[in-house]
Amino acid sequence: MADQLSRVFAALADPTRRDMVARLTEADHTVNDLAAPYDVSLQAVSKHLKVLEEAGLVTRTREAQRRPVHLEAEVFDLMTKWIERYRRQAEERYRRLDDVLRSMPDDAAPIPPGGEGAAT
Repeated sequence: MADQLSRVFAALADPTRRDMVARLTEADHTVNDLAAPYDVSLQAVSKHLKVLEEAGLVTRTREAQRRPVHLEAEVFDLMTKWIERYRRQAEERYRRLDDVLRSMPDDAAPIPPGGEGAAT
């Protein structure tokens, strides 16, 4: 079974589901509301919502006759922490590269493409 982070990224791999998530950031919507801009059946929209539910991105509640779909924003914390960890690592590599470049003499001759011994 896939971990939650994998399910979240897999769910967001589909552009329709990403669009639904974007719309749910503004307000809760019913399935009919979510289906309106798409030229697909309600069944197809329900399948998309099931994927989002299984990933923990949305929940459905019951309010009288309505069954609004609600975005679970806490799941984005999981993604943000994962992305942030790798962003910091990449920034550290760039900082080290900047340090190396600063330590090089300004008059150093550039290395031609193909290395030092490449024929010109």
